[in-house]
Amino acid sequence: MNWQDKGYLISLNKYNENSSIAEFYTEHNGKVVGVIFGSTSKKIKSYLLIGNKFHINSKLREDGRLGYLKVEIDEIKTPVYLENKKKLFCIIYFMNLIKILTVENERNNEIYNLVEKLFKIIDLENWLVEFLFLELNIFKSIGYDINFKDYVIDKNINGQMKYVVVSSQKIVPNFLIEKHTNPETTNDIYLGYALVGDFLDKTILKPNNKNYPSSRKDFINQLK
Repeated sequence: MNWQDKGYLISLNKYNENSSIAEFYTEHNGKVVGVIFGSTSKKIKSYLLIGNKFHINSKLREDGRLGYLKVEIDEIKTPVYLENKKKLFCIIYFMNLIKILTVENERNNEIYNLVEKLFKIIDLENWLVEFLFLELNIFKSIGYDINFKDYVIDKNINGQMKYVVVSSQKIVPNFLIEKHTNPETTNDIYLGYALVGDFLDKTILKPNNKNYPSSRKDFINQLK
């Protein structure tokens, strides 16, 4: 079956001298994989960047092998942030996360809408906090919701009331418990990323025999 759709490029790997295997997350077909011929030409190569949005025409093969994808640029997204390493690494990580957590040919409008949302929040002043909640919404969309409030107690630490995890005594930033986007300090943001990363690793990835993405580590390193 052949189809047309729109989607975001989430991975690109060389197939042979002139072609690449590409993965897109599409609006109506979910994650799709196929071969793009001529992907190394200057005309196509210049816009085949992770995060860009494309018109996609898919032609499936009858022998069961990878189908062909013909793509045209729909919206230029990633190149806008090439000079901003924090945002660039954020986009790369997010697309890698979509690749890791989704299965082929399974439509999920919620995930697609969250990908669209990425490029709306990334220009906000508090985008780092908004992105943290975007991560949590991705987890929720595949069945891994977490309410940090269920795991904490109130505790007085140096005269301030903090939320503390009962089992580990780790402090959870107020904004994660109260679900607002105004953390008290920059350190609270970093702590939030550490906690969400721990949840991703221990609750989602390891039980499914998946490795923690190096792209998230690269992104977090840009925040330091």
